[in-house]
Amino acid sequence: MKLRMGLQARFLALMGVAMLVVIALVALLLNRQEQMRREVEGVSRQAMRTMVGQSLRRQGEAAVTQLAAGLTNPLYYSDLDAVGALARSTLAAPDVRYVIVYDEDGKVVHDGSEDIAHYGRHMDDAMAKQVIASTALHTQFDDRVMDVSMPILIGQQRVGGVRIGYDMQAMRRLQDQSVDRLRSRLDTLGQRHVIWIGLLGVGLLVFGALSLWLIQRLLVRPIRRLAESAQEIEAGHFDTTTPADGRNDEVGDLMRAFDRMSRSLARHDREIRRMAYTDALTGLANRLAFRESLDERLAQSDSRQLALLFADIDDFKRVNDTLGHDAGDDVLLECAHRIESAVARVGGEDALLARFGGDEFVILVQGKDDPQDDVRTLATKLAETLVVDLGAPVEVQGRQVFLGTSIGITLFPEDAASGTTLMKNGDIAMYQAKVAGKNCFRFYSRAMNQAVERRVHLEQELRGAWDRGELSLVYQPVFRLVDGAMIGAEALLRWRHPELGFVAPSVFIDVAEQSGLIEVLGPQVLHAACSDAVAWQKVRKDAEPLFVAVNVSPRQLRNGDLPNVVSACLRDTGLAADLLHLELTETAVIGDELHASALLSELRGMGVRVWLDDFGTGFSGLSHLRRVPVDGVKIDRSFVADVLRDPDDLALTTAIIAMAHSLGILVVAEGVEKEGQYAILRERGCDFAQGYWLGHPVTVDEFLQLRA
Repeated sequence: MKLRMGLQARFLALMGVAMLVVIALVALLLNRQEQMRREVEGVSRQAMRTMVGQSLRRQGEAAVTQLAAGLTNPLYYSDLDAVGALARSTLAAPDVRYVIVYDEDGKVVHDGSEDIAHYGRHMDDAMAKQVIASTALHTQFDDRVMDVSMPILIGQQRVGGVRIGYDMQAMRRLQDQSVDRLRSRLDTLGQRHVIWIGLLGVGLLVFGALSLWLIQRLLVRPIRRLAESAQEIEAGHFDTTTPADGRNDEVGDLMRAFDRMSRSLARHDREIRRMAYTDALTGLANRLAFRESLDERLAQSDSRQLALLFADIDDFKRVNDTLGHDAGDDVLLECAHRIESAVARVGGEDALLARFGGDEFVILVQGKDDPQDDVRTLATKLAETLVVDLGAPVEVQGRQVFLGTSIGITLFPEDAASGTTLMKNGDIAMYQAKVAGKNCFRFYSRAMNQAVERRVHLEQELRGAWDRGELSLVYQPVFRLVDGAMIGAEALLRWRHPELGFVAPSVFIDVAEQSGLIEVLGPQVLHAACSDAVAWQKVRKDAEPLFVAVNVSPRQLRNGDLPNVVSACLRDTGLAADLLHLELTETAVIGDELHASALLSELRGMGVRVWLDDFGTGFSGLSHLRRVPVDGVKIDRSFVADVLRDPDDLALTTAIIAMAHSLGILVVAEGVEKEGQYAILRERGCDFAQGYWLGHPVTVDEFLQLRA
């Protein structure tokens, strides 16, 4: 076990060590007092020498700098009288042994004497070489003299220099006098030293006892209190108080600051938790808060059942695409308010509601103790309420928006034993609700999980299916209603899997679209269809050329590279551009009308025809035809199917034909399966038609034999 030593014990130990050190120092001082005095004398002598030397050096450098400035003009004009006067005045200063003024070659110009005995001689003493070579203030020493020199410059031109020699013997005399006085003083101090050391030892004992008491009262107790508060804060109790007991010193300030810090931490903790666990837009709990609450509920559920409702707003992306993200936020706020209201009315007091992000909301409801009132019934009632409430129109920017919600419901512990699995099952059930037609709810079942697994397996099998020869094209002929002539065909993709057999296009096309495989399959289908169309033209040399229509997915349109793909395909196959018709769904075009219009204009500029497929099922209406450059529209089969018995469908079909013709746009009716449908469409002026009554989808070889 590790021994814990507090501040009091540490201070007491420190005082004991200090006393031992003092006693040791006293003994050492008594034994070595004389030696220490000699050392002090030596150090002092060296210090004096250094100090006096530095003082003398500063004095000499100042003097030579001043003298050099005064000699500039006299030396330049060779005024020896003026040079001599300045040299003699400097030579008269105390401790100056010589003054030498020299020219740029190092020859003596003046030495301060009356007869200038060394005039013209080259300086050859031991220090002369460095003096002559120096280009700035330069100081040299030997045992007898300190030589200070400085060049004399006019501009950048050196005209000579001056050097002053100082006697070092004067410095040594001053040093000896100072050391003698110091030695006498040290003797006096040594006698007093022992007395003061004894008094210091007694004082240390008294001071230690007093300090120990003060430390306990002024530091140890407050620090201990601060440590206890810090432990409380570390444990998550941020509202801990640390009273300062009215103290007005630094410790009191520290305790008050610590108290303010704990309150500030508590406030920030509440704010951070609110931000971390709250959705910024709706103010509801977010994903993190819901997951923590879900795990807590699952751990405390005992025998109670729980139901999780995973709700996704239908077609919400359409609001952002058409009205903008600000309008989308307004719609989300209204939806959140309706969901919150429905949960408060139906979900019970223990219900939890959170926004998972985007247009996804999650609700957790808890069963009651009464077994007759089970959680499935409660979840069903809440889901029905949500479908009705969210199906009502939303007013935004002066327009009514009709949405809806798809809800997946999963139960605990029937469907899952953990929060992660429960969330996954709710998402799967929600997706099945969307597949079922949207604006409805579905309970999770193990069959749904199997469906998801099949979808993943289908995606894996679809990769490489074209290269393996499992995918192929069939062609459904298109006829002109005026004369009944076949004028082209629509290319349709089919998949025959070696184990799964024939896979419905509605299934694998959706998988390809969702997984992104359509961006690989699309160009392959386009190239194959154009190649087959070229083969038609070779067989039908004298007949009217047949066009080929190829469907383009919304993902291909959003990619933005469609014109380049089409251009390369036409170039590689040799198909005439006007014999290629591209079919795009109405919803794909209006999702980003400006982007789509630019791409379609580029395609039409190449000569390619553009058709709007499934027209009438989207949200745009005929008004969008004025802004989107297309050559024709294909009336959806749902209208054609009821034109014989539903007056509304007949009226709408007739209106579409008339409006399209008024805009110079051709009309194709798809899904013609009865002679009566063909006749009434021809009567109403429809241009083209296709369907099982006219011709089934066939392989390319069979298509060539139809009108070869």
